[in-house]
Amino acid sequence: MKAYLNYFKLRIITNMQYRSAAIAGISTQLFFGFLFIMLYLALYESNTGVNPPMNYKSLVSYLWLQQAFYAITYPFLRDNELFNMIRNGNLAYELIRPQNFYLKFYVKMLAERVVHALLRCAPIIIIGLLLPYPYKLYLPPTIGNGIIFLLSLILSCLLVTSLSLIVHIITMFTLDARGVVSAYSTIAEIFMGAIVPLPFFPLWLKRISDYLPFKYIGDFPYRSYSGDISILEGKTLLLGSFIWLLIIFMFGYILSKYALKKAVIQGG
Repeated sequence: MKAYLNYFKLRIITNMQYRSAAIAGISTQLFFGFLFIMLYLALYESNTGVNPPMNYKSLVSYLWLQQAFYAITYPFLRDNELFNMIRNGNLAYELIRPQNFYLKFYVKMLAERVVHALLRCAPIIIIGLLLPYPYKLYLPPTIGNGIIFLLSLILSCLLVTSLSLIVHIITMFTLDARGVVSAYSTIAEIFMGAIVPLPFFPLWLKRISDYLPFKYIGDFPYRSYSGDISILEGKTLLLGSFIWLLIIFMFGYILSKYALKKAVIQGG
């Protein structure tokens, strides 16, 4: 376990050096934050007399948090090193290392998500808090909402890392990541609320999302922050998020064992 913790620290230190990428990321997330808020503001102001599925303050908080923690909840983080190993045959070297293949790359992907989020989230949140209405990010209504948000965000990061690694492992069978990545990313972004928040979904789509793990990645953490999800419901959803994490993590671990036994070593 100590080896994996040291590897986690090493990946964080390495990624912290790319500050220019962080500045570019902050600029991009701020741009999209303002863009989405203006689009929904126009929608809310043009639909007078209609009760929206989310109150406006909760929606703005949702949109700012979505941009601030984009690196944590983005459904697919591409690891080019692992893809290249699968394609060129260097995967064979991983088979003789004393480290567990699944845990090593899980820690690597997790570290990259954490460091990218640390470099971006604070400036975006501070700017959001300082902005006036209708662009202002509000603090959680209660301490309980803040705690539920933090716990759900941690579970979200662990869960989405597990899902992302499974997609990489599947490419050991397909040898081409494009189809798997496109299908997974599209489905995940829809049902995690990255395109449209889940409260805006029709009832039949909401029911489908309840049977999928993706709402625990983005929708649950962001809505729990603003109180759109109550503390009582949040506790239940935390349990659901933890159960999904265990299922996905163990499935990925078992799949990696099977994939390494059946892996085709390209290049020789």
